[in-house]
Amino acid sequence: MPANLPSKMCEVCGLSFNWRKKWKKNWDEVKYCSEKCRKNKKSTSSGLQKI
Repeated sequence: MPANLPSKMCEVCGLSFNWRKKWKKNWDEVKYCSEKCRKNKKSTSSGLQKI
């Protein structure tokens, strides 16, 4: 991983992923490493709603 790019951990699979140009405007809201993980987000939730 290039050291100059920020990275995050995927909330579903735990994989570390780097900042991408397409996320430039909403990097703070990015939570998932892929479309597959984004679609599977409900299966890993604890049942509690975020307020």
